[in-house]
Amino acid sequence: MNQRPAAVAFDVVETLISLEPMGVAFERVGLPAELVRAWFPRTLLYGMGLSVAGDYVPFPVAAAEALRAVSRYSLSEDAVAEVLAAIRDLPAHPDVEPAMRLLAEGGVRMICLTNGTAAMTQAFLDRCGLAGYVEDVVATAEVNSWKPPAKVYHHGAARLGLPPAQVALVAVHAWDCHAAKRAGLMAGWAARLEGCYGEIFAPADVTGADLVAVAEGLLRLDG
Repeated sequence: MNQRPAAVAFDVVETLISLEPMGVAFERVGLPAELVRAWFPRTLLYGMGLSVAGDYVPFPVAAAEALRAVSRYSLSEDAVAEVLAAIRDLPAHPDVEPAMRLLAEGGVRMICLTNGTAAMTQAFLDRCGLAGYVEDVVATAEVNSWKPPAKVYHHGAARLGLPPAQVALVAVHAWDCHAAKRAGLMAGWAARLEGCYGEIFAPADVTGADLVAVAEGLLRLDG
């Protein structure tokens, strides 16, 4: 049986941060709220694609270009800035604090490992009362690459001072869990976003309906 991880590295956007209120910001500039569901995956696509090609752009740059694209380049730059400013006020999903509390009570250390900026992530943690649980924010900018290359996950483990095998990546994205497993980490996947863990991905060590169930599963592991 797998050993309980010494630390958890949380993905941030969609795993911790809810994008649902972004729909209001989209509507304010004349875009349908449901376009958020196309915008964020395109943001990931641009960031990942450039990283695979050997280039790097910060999250705000990729997010802005993805927004222009999904709007079919109909937005002014002021409108783009207005929409992206809404990121500063996004809330945590309701399962985040209870999951972090469980892990803290179980003696599991926590960091955030994010494609977003460190400043954005730290502001989110402070605003939502989560900063006390998280000892560090590790932004992928530090290695000039978005997830999923292995070096990103290894950097997170190194910042913890732990071997990858003692760290569990927790996310709502199966691709992220797959990449973490391929990099030698453990993985915990919550079904809140995708509903089903695809068969093409390396199995996660723990799966659950939400982050609380994943935290409980990680804490039940032997050791």
